[in-house]
Amino acid sequence: MKTSESRYSKCMYFISGALSRKIEKLAVASWKKVGLSPSHAYLLMMVIEEPGVQPTELSRELHLTPSTITRLIEKLEQKKLVIRTTVGKLTNVYPTPKGKELLTSLKTCLHEFYQKYSDILGKEESERLVKNMSRIADRLTN
Repeated sequence: MKTSESRYSKCMYFISGALSRKIEKLAVASWKKVGLSPSHAYLLMMVIEEPGVQPTELSRELHLTPSTITRLIEKLEQKKLVIRTTVGKLTNVYPTPKGKELLTSLKTCLHEFYQKYSDILGKEESERLVKNMSRIADRLTN
């Protein structure tokens, strides 16, 4: 059954969840080749691009809770892709050399992800949809 044929097709909660699951499937497939989930990949790219970034900034930028950020960092530490340093109350996250080596592959995965959904929706529609979703998310923020 198409999402648009569901009895809940006019419900923002239902539709946003259905869309999220479909986009998640595309994203997971895109980052599979580097062995990371999309959330891990985005966090690692940010750490590589901003060495020493603090978990609070990662949380703010990625719109994830601090506890989720901690779990993501721990998993990347287990994979030897990032390290944390703590000085006083400040924690900073740095990429390891192994993590840095993935940047080109991560960016390729990101480009392929964008290309996949742009091919399905069309470039203009994709750009318009992302812009509108971002604007709506901002308006719904408390």
